[in-house]
Amino acid sequence: MNILITGGAGFIGSNLADFLLQQGHSVKVIDNLSTGRLDNLQDIMSNPDFEFVEDTVCRREALEALIPWCDHLYHLAAPVGVKYIMDNPVMTILDNIRGADLILELVNRHKKRVLMASTSEIYGRSLDFLDPTGERKLREDDYRVEGSTRNHRWAYANTKAMDEFLSFAYHKEYGTEVVISRFFNTVGPRQLFNYGMVIPNFVSRAIKDEDVVIFGTGEQRRSFMHVNDAIRAITSLMFTGKGVGEEFNVGNPFEVTMNELAERVIKRTNSRSRIVHKSYEEVYGPGYEDMNRRTADITKLKTTLGDYELEYDLEAILDDVIAYFRALA
Repeated sequence: MNILITGGAGFIGSNLADFLLQQGHSVKVIDNLSTGRLDNLQDIMSNPDFEFVEDTVCRREALEALIPWCDHLYHLAAPVGVKYIMDNPVMTILDNIRGADLILELVNRHKKRVLMASTSEIYGRSLDFLDPTGERKLREDDYRVEGSTRNHRWAYANTKAMDEFLSFAYHKEYGTEVVISRFFNTVGPRQLFNYGMVIPNFVSRAIKDEDVVIFGTGEQRRSFMHVNDAIRAITSLMFTGKGVGEEFNVGNPFEVTMNELAERVIKRTNSRSRIVHKSYEEVYGPGYEDMNRRTADITKLKTTLGDYELEYDLEAILDDVIAYFRALA
């Protein structure tokens, strides 16, 4: 099968390219390298079944040259990380919407199946307001609760939500074969700390015995999924066709506080690091908002695929990331 990956020089995209090539598929990647890295693709550059194209998904000519070739398309190209999004609000909004609009137009015209990568960010602070018990997890049909349009924090979430609205509209009106994956804190080898990614940040500091810095109180809870588990989920949804016309949480239901996460990283790295807290205002400026909990209910994913189970728990995820950063040192 011929498979096109947008944003394929990034963390998830490059791991996906590796997996698909190992499965015997032909893969092309398009990436403008704004956050992706050629280093992520160095092991497959010489593979005759692989091709890299440096370009943007917002350029029609680039996509018109690639989409007719592919059978499946994974649209992963997007700004990543809270820090990058806060620093680049205009590009975040325009690139997300323009890229998705163009891709959906062309996959519909050429009758290709596409996976549109969305995000758990679209839920905003749903659990903070709708679940005072602190026990339930986010389901695909939950209400979305977000802040003021003056707060750039929510721009990324809302552009990805618009991508979902447009995807569902194409599916309803034209029958376009669209699968939507809402990623929840995907982590693993090749994810760096440059754009505020929490586990790479904690690990990179801990192995150097530097202070591990937590934003806020540290009592906010998150869940983390290994990139290999995420790739198995999205490729199964695409290859089986069971995900067409649907949205899926792609995450790990186990949650952990940031304080506990920092303690685990320090313990597993045998680090002498201290845990230090900084306010959100110190890091992002006044008015920044965050959610206290963001944890996935993956019942729909497991029911749809039937035999899907996570292979990596938090300890295995941390060990994999620690090994990756130690190899870089």
